[in-house]
Amino acid sequence: MKPLTLDAFITRFMLHQPEKPQQRPAGRQAAVLVPVVARDAPGLLLTRRSRELRKHAGQVAFPGGMQDNTDASLVATALREAQEEVGIDPGEVKVIGQLAPVTSSTGFRVTPVVGIISPQIALHINPDEVESAFEMPLEEALRLNRYASLEVRHAGLRHPVWLSVYQEYLVWGMTAGIIRSLSQQIAF
Repeated sequence: MKPLTLDAFITRFMLHQPEKPQQRPAGRQAAVLVPVVARDAPGLLLTRRSRELRKHAGQVAFPGGMQDNTDASLVATALREAQEEVGIDPGEVKVIGQLAPVTSSTGFRVTPVVGIISPQIALHINPDEVESAFEMPLEEALRLNRYASLEVRHAGLRHPVWLSVYQEYLVWGMTAGIIRSLSQQIAF
């Protein structure tokens, strides 16, 4: 199999876009940016959340958060949050689309927004929200066999939770599920 190039990733992603909802969904909305770093061998930018946060402290995540009333769209939410958390200027992101929304354990409907960023972008990490940022090779991230399923019980129901390890980082929960969905969507 040939290595995954940025052009091949974009082409496959664009050909397999999920259907867009006809109306704005009800409930609490959030969005995350899934930043693909434009290298010869593309990377996936991830963060480790601050250990001082009340929720999801120390977890690996994509930059993102709750939609504000001032956000024109969920894409705007993802871009604003990425700027607040890691200093990525919204004008420096080439948004190529969205993945199907997922529901978080806290009841938010989270829309993953996929965007391409330059490897030259200097990150400015907000220590109140993010402990560190790291890049995982996209080809490695999209290997389906790197994700294991663990079944957990929550509120009397069984839920599959995806997990994976990359270097010293445990990637699990919604973040692992989003990466796995991206891999399934582009059928890599």
